[in-house]
Amino acid sequence: MPPTSRRIVQPPACSKRGCTRRIGRTKGGLNSKLHAACDGQGRPLVLLLSKGQMSDHKDAILMWPSLPPAKALLGDKGYDSNQLRHTLIDRGIEPNIPSKRNRKQSIPYDKALCRQRHRIDNMFGRPKDCRRIAMRYDRCAHTVFSAICLACSVLFWINESRA
Repeated sequence: MPPTSRRIVQPPACSKRGCTRRIGRTKGGLNSKLHAACDGQGRPLVLLLSKGQMSDHKDAILMWPSLPPAKALLGDKGYDSNQLRHTLIDRGIEPNIPSKRNRKQSIPYDKALCRQRHRIDNMFGRPKDCRRIAMRYDRCAHTVFSAICLACSVLFWINESRA
């Protein structure tokens, strides 16, 4: 099967004043988040690096233009928002996102399909085998993001084409 088109949402590059680090303060200290849209086999198609304290559904807004056509979108409770659900439905994508605990009216979702999210969770673990990514040695967001994209390219796309 030929690889589908891959899209990358890039953080801004360094300016004269210095690099953006995309590190935000969270409960556990300073952190950043990696968001990904994957295909049915758990291979990343769209990647985004954001600050740790930003909410997930706000970052998904940045990924909307790059999302490939799909039948359904699997997400965790962090992506539960009415705005995201309506946008996905308008694009013809069925949102399969569990409701947050504090939502007054729970929205039903397909639990059998939601079990397939383990492929996406496994995808986040594989690039962390690279010590540079796991320990976040680089300070600049574009350098960290470049290392993540390179690791994902090798782990998911180059190795798959050889098999």
